Amino acid sequence: MLALDSADWRLLAALQRNGRASNLTLAEAVAASPSQVSRRLAKLEEAGVIAGYATLLRPEAVGLSVMAISAVSLERHAEAVVQEFEALVARRPEILDCYAVTGEADFILRIVAADLAAFADFVSHTLLRLPGMRSLRSSIVLHRIKQTTELPLPG
Repeated sequence: MLALDSADWRLLAALQRNGRASNLTLAEAVAASPSQVSRRLAKLEEAGVIAGYATLLRPEAVGLSVMAISAVSLERHAEAVVQEFEALVARRPEILDCYAVTGEADFILRIVAADLAAFADFVSHTLLRLPGMRSLRSSIVLHRIKQTTELPLPG
């Protein structure tokens, strides 16, 4: 793992706040030169500390008004069953996040859909038809209280 210094932490925090910031803007925020920022960013990207860059969209602004959190339990955990489930998750754009978890469920999914009918169709015709599916419990998100992509960084 790459050892990060205080300048790296400040740079990462500034970049999390504004991923479109120019090297000049980032340099001003962290009291460094743009060339130093460029070198540090390249080092952080190469080391895998920065996983990538993305534009965050509001789901409802692009016609995805339903978000659900779904808990999935599989009947058995044979490698083939788990691999098939994970392959389905990877293929389906409706599934934004999938976490293998401890507790009652095996996986937690965050799913988006245009409306309740589209969500019901996805659940009925895709998720529940998977071989090895034991149960699926979904909660529809009523209101987003907090959503962030910023990690709590030291310093």
